[in-house]
Amino acid sequence: MKLGICVPHYGRPIEAGRMLEVVQHAETAGLDSVWVTDHVIVPEDLNVIYREDMLDPLAVLPWLAGVTKRISLGTSVVILPYRSPIPVAKLLASVDVLSGGRLIVGVAIGWIEGEFAALGVPFKERVSRSEEAIELFKALWTSQEPEIKTRRYQLQRVRFSPMPLQKPRPPILVGGSSEGALRRVARHGDGWHATSSTPETFRQGAETVTRFWKEAGRDGTPDLSLRIPIAIDGVHRAAVDTSLLGNRHVLRGAPAKITDELRTFAELGCGHVALEVSYTTYPAIMKTIDVLATEVKPKLGA
Repeated sequence: MKLGICVPHYGRPIEAGRMLEVVQHAETAGLDSVWVTDHVIVPEDLNVIYREDMLDPLAVLPWLAGVTKRISLGTSVVILPYRSPIPVAKLLASVDVLSGGRLIVGVAIGWIEGEFAALGVPFKERVSRSEEAIELFKALWTSQEPEIKTRRYQLQRVRFSPMPLQKPRPPILVGGSSEGALRRVARHGDGWHATSSTPETFRQGAETVTRFWKEAGRDGTPDLSLRIPIAIDGVHRAAVDTSLLGNRHVLRGAPAKITDELRTFAELGCGHVALEVSYTTYPAIMKTIDVLATEVKPKLGA
């Protein structure tokens, strides 16, 4: 199992220097990945951590490529309907080139209706726009002279650049837990990116995705990954703002207990975990990285 952290580029005063320390410490300590999160303009009456002090993930990604050398760079997740897909495909391909082929692309359809309204994107079109975007990503990342016609786009006699370094292309992990989302994984994605699941809900989702995958005639098996908040005893304590977590499942307890739960996820096929740390303080984030690197990761064989 690979372990990474979500970059704290939201929910706190923006301090680029401290964020840089976190990212580079994660790489030096031997973690596998750092992840960015996507929201653009959140309604004022919605109490979520993404509402303010949030750097754009597609601006943070190229910066991450320049300040790291080894660690994978993930999106957890890009909300596909928020932006025109062709410029996003170019940006993500550029990040893969700039990072030396370290990009993991997590995507989803979005859920904050007021955010769609502010962006002028019809909420009811989020599924069709998302699936169209994935289709375009695949075409653009595998052919320099793509020819493709979708509901909203028609490409012919054009040249796309740069091509990603990863071949055939960067992996696309699809988020969401509804039946529609899990079918989207099977039809369009390379794997499932679950969020704040308990081991039981993850097991159910993984089994459903695998069944849909086989029904779709896909070879092999889907990649399985998870994004989940973490609260380590003796590290976070009251520093974790639980009001922003809602009813989300949290990896909580002593390092040994957290290791045991992560081992359970690994046994269920989860190959990569992105741990949310933005709910706490910078010193606690740095300590979390240390604990993960010295007390958790070695016991997972990660």
